[in-house]
Amino acid sequence: MALVQIAPIAARVRWDRHAGRPSRIEWGGKRLAVSGIRAVRDERHAYPANRGPRLTMVVGGSEGQAVLIYDARRARWFVEAVDLAA
Repeated sequence: MALVQIAPIAARVRWDRHAGRPSRIEWGGKRLAVSGIRAVRDERHAYPANRGPRLTMVVGGSEGQAVLIYDARRARWFVEAVDLAA
């Protein structure tokens, strides 16, 4: 399915320390059980220091996929895009 850009929504992320990746994401009343990471982009050197580093992950599960952003300056996770099944 195609990812659809949305306004960034704050998300709660449960992290699996053994696997080294998110295991569940919750945002806006929705949940996504993460079974794998499809792509990672480390943007720490792509942005000016005043905007802060970001880490972008495309994560997926049986319910769909989402683009998960970690904004280090605010120390918060955000969902920035979802597919229609999520």
